[in-house]
Amino acid sequence: MSTRQDKKNMKSKASEDETTEELNDQPENAQEEEFTDTDLLLLEQQKRINSLEEELGRVKDTQLRKAAEMENFKKRLQREREQLFHSSREAAIEAFLPVYDDLHRTLEALEDADADESYLNGIKLVAAKFDEILKRYDVETIEETGVPFDVDLHDALMRKQPEDDSIESGTVLQVFEKGYKMGDKTLRHAKVIVSE
Repeated sequence: MSTRQDKKNMKSKASEDETTEELNDQPENAQEEEFTDTDLLLLEQQKRINSLEEELGRVKDTQLRKAAEMENFKKRLQREREQLFHSSREAAIEAFLPVYDDLHRTLEALEDADADESYLNGIKLVAAKFDEILKRYDVETIEETGVPFDVDLHDALMRKQPEDDSIESGTVLQVFEKGYKMGDKTLRHAKVIVSE
């Protein structure tokens, strides 16, 4: 009977050991699976983070490019606006230059004809106002003689042998019609006679 009991105890003990081993194995396997799932989840999350960071970088780059394009557009628009303003101002002044010239011709003719003083003073007053406006816009007359001919300032009507032999060739001898320039731009070339 004791052998039977011993066998039974041994069997029971072996069964308990197996159960303990199974229980010990099971949590380890479960823990390994949990770590594996967690690791996979972390990897997926890291991939997602990397993907979002790349997308954010692309969006930032696109936004920076668009901001730069907008800034360049604003600068170009400002330059075009300034150019339009300058060209409009130049065109307006150019339109008044023939009137200004006629006014001075009239003034010279009246002085030569000994016109009434009050009438002459009135025209001088109008001419002086024109002079002020042209000065305000930095318009200068081109009417000097004895200077070297400059294609940027002068338009040669003819070449002529000078009376004085000391005058070099290519010198402005006479101005038929005044020219005008505003800053560096010539609005109208002076019509001149040039020495041979």
